[in-house]
Amino acid sequence: MKHKKKIGMISLGCPKNLVDSEVMLGLVAQDANLEITNNQDDADIMIVNTCAFIEDSKKESVDTILEVAQLKSKGKLDKLIVAGCLAQRYKAKLERELPEVDHFVGTGEFQHITKFLQSSSGELPVARSQVAKPEYVYDYATPRISTLPPHTVYVKIAEGCSRTCSFCIIPRLRGPNRSRSIESIVKEVEHLVAHGAKEVNLIAQDLTAYGLERNDGATLFLLLKELVKIKDLVWIRLMYNYPMYFGDDLIELIASEPKICSYLDIPLQHIDADLLQSMDRKVNEKETIELLQKLRSRIPHLILRTGMIVGFPGETQAQYEKLKNFIKEIEFDRLGVFTYSQEEGTKAATMDGQLDEKTKHARKDDLMRMQQEISHRRNQSWIGKEMDVLIDHMFDHEGAPVFIGRFEGQALDIDGHVQIFDENLTIGDFYKVKITDASEYDLVGELV
Repeated sequence: MKHKKKIGMISLGCPKNLVDSEVMLGLVAQDANLEITNNQDDADIMIVNTCAFIEDSKKESVDTILEVAQLKSKGKLDKLIVAGCLAQRYKAKLERELPEVDHFVGTGEFQHITKFLQSSSGELPVARSQVAKPEYVYDYATPRISTLPPHTVYVKIAEGCSRTCSFCIIPRLRGPNRSRSIESIVKEVEHLVAHGAKEVNLIAQDLTAYGLERNDGATLFLLLKELVKIKDLVWIRLMYNYPMYFGDDLIELIASEPKICSYLDIPLQHIDADLLQSMDRKVNEKETIELLQKLRSRIPHLILRTGMIVGFPGETQAQYEKLKNFIKEIEFDRLGVFTYSQEEGTKAATMDGQLDEKTKHARKDDLMRMQQEISHRRNQSWIGKEMDVLIDHMFDHEGAPVFIGRFEGQALDIDGHVQIFDENLTIGDFYKVKITDASEYDLVGELV
């Protein structure tokens, strides 16, 4: 009997990259000569699906590749494949500097992953690298193995981005915005729900721009109108919402439809008008504040998450203080702060006024200290209230079970969670929980 090649996978970066990894695993599972393993030491072939968004993610990707390459040098691995954004961005450089890597597979080529795996036997020799202009978009019929608990899943409704933010390399790594059809997304979600999914997290690089390039009338509003009809789907979460195209119809649907979580992740990046213009964000301070006020006034119990960049080229102390005051006034429920990363190939990389790392990190730490106080205060407001909590997993604490769940205002692996000390809960089920305590990030509750 022919020996099956055991394939291991390491997925780095964002949930959008994770979906690509899950598609690759689905394709592997379809091949009778291949077998998936979760044990890296057992693998014949390892795939590292990389991220190259900012400097820290590039470093993590390279460090992971080198770590896995040690297994190959010790004879424990037949082949090492590097996929994703790092391969897309630095193919030629990686080919020179990482001779231990057998293949580099770009962001638009991962659907061909099995031919790189099979070539280890010499049956199907292929080029060392396959990196071209990204055009591929998966659909409902594409094999895919979710790596999340069965009750929650990511669904990528579009690939790429057509925006020109001066600090961002994503359009070069992922290509222009390419939206899937409403029919394809609905069929995929129906399939996932039929197999146990209760929460669907819609993701894209630019969620609110969904459908705009299709010329068939597809919009995020119309997509959601179809998704809420799916029986047994409980939560629909909207991630990566650019602060444009929030029409009144979309806001009203989010506000009135129980299946759509009262949770919006809207990366704003900054509030200063001059910096927003330098970032080429296409929105200004007045429009941003009006949008946030409208969303909070019309969507009951809305949880707002955003991301900000500090240390963008030319950011003065006064502009930083303006950002700080804005955050203090708005009081976001969740906030991520990133130091500006000078990425080659972007417009911002050649701008004057590049700030030193010490200043950037000092501003980030300052904002995060302030946000901890805001988050703690906002979380304290939940004490005494009841909420529906979805149970994700359980761990043992001094011989007693502690169940970890989330209410609709908490996204998996991004926000905090709800701890429940009980013995008879079922992972993947919803429970009515009364909040009894709160910290900066997490809540503690008891069954009602």
